[in-house]
Amino acid sequence: MLMSGSSVVSLPSRDELAQGFKAKYYRSGQPGWSPALRERFGYYTPDDYYEAVASRLVVPGAAWADIGCGRDIFPQNPALAEELAARCSYVFGIDPDDNVRENRMLHGHFQGLVEDCDTDRQFDLVTLRMVAEHIVNPTAAIGRVASLLKPGGHAVIYTPYKWAPMSIIATAVPFKLHNPMKRLIWDSEARDTFPTAYKLNTHKDLLRHTGEAGLREVLYTELDDCRTLAAFRWLNTLELRLQRALSRWSLRYPERCLLGVYQRPAS
Repeated sequence: MLMSGSSVVSLPSRDELAQGFKAKYYRSGQPGWSPALRERFGYYTPDDYYEAVASRLVVPGAAWADIGCGRDIFPQNPALAEELAARCSYVFGIDPDDNVRENRMLHGHFQGLVEDCDTDRQFDLVTLRMVAEHIVNPTAAIGRVASLLKPGGHAVIYTPYKWAPMSIIATAVPFKLHNPMKRLIWDSEARDTFPTAYKLNTHKDLLRHTGEAGLREVLYTELDDCRTLAAFRWLNTLELRLQRALSRWSLRYPERCLLGVYQRPAS
C-alpha cells in the first residue's frame, strides 16, 4: 500500500473484490456458469482488479479520460461504468476507431491516436484498458498521457503481459488470422480486433516510458488470467485448477496481465 497525496493506492482486498463481483454478476439474479465457477474457485479476473482500482480513483467530481474507450468503458461491466461516469464532472474518450462515437457515457471525445489528441483539458484520471499492447510509439503516447494529467493525477495501465502464451501467439500469427482465432475462442467481432505491438508490455518497458514522461509508479502487479478458455466449461475448470495448483507452489500462471498506476507529481 502506498500513499499518494491524500489518497491510498493499493490492490483491492478480497472483500472488495467479492463485493464488486456480487454487484456485477448478481444484479439480475444468479450468475451464469462461468462466473459461478470462478466464484467457487475464489478466483477474480484481471478485469475485476482493474475495475476495483479504477473505482477507487474515480472520485466525485473527477475529470476522467479513457483511452481506447470504444463503445464501452467497461465492456463486461456497463453498470459500473455508468455509475462511475455519473460521479464525474467530465468524461472524455480517445480512440482512433469510429466506435468511439457510439459511447453514450462521454461528454466529449477525440477520434485518433492519443499522441495526436488536441484537447486543452487536463484530467484527474487517465485510463488505458487493454490499449497499451496496440501502441506503436510509446514515447509519444505516454508523454501525451502525462501531459493530459493534472498535477497529482493518476494514469492506470492495464494490458496483457508480453511473454504470456496468447501474446506470443498474437505476435507470431499474421494479423489477418487474429479475428478468426478470437472469434473461435471468444466469439469476438472483427471490428473489435486491432494490430498489436507489445512495446509497453513488460514491467521494464512501463517503468522506462512512464519514467521518461515524468510519472512515478505507485502501484504495480501481475494478475493471473484464466479466461483464455472461459467459453468452454471443462477447459476453464482445468485452467482454474492449474492456476490454483501453481499458486500453492508460489509459481506464476503463464497467462497474465499487467496492472500499473502512475502518478504525475503534484509539483
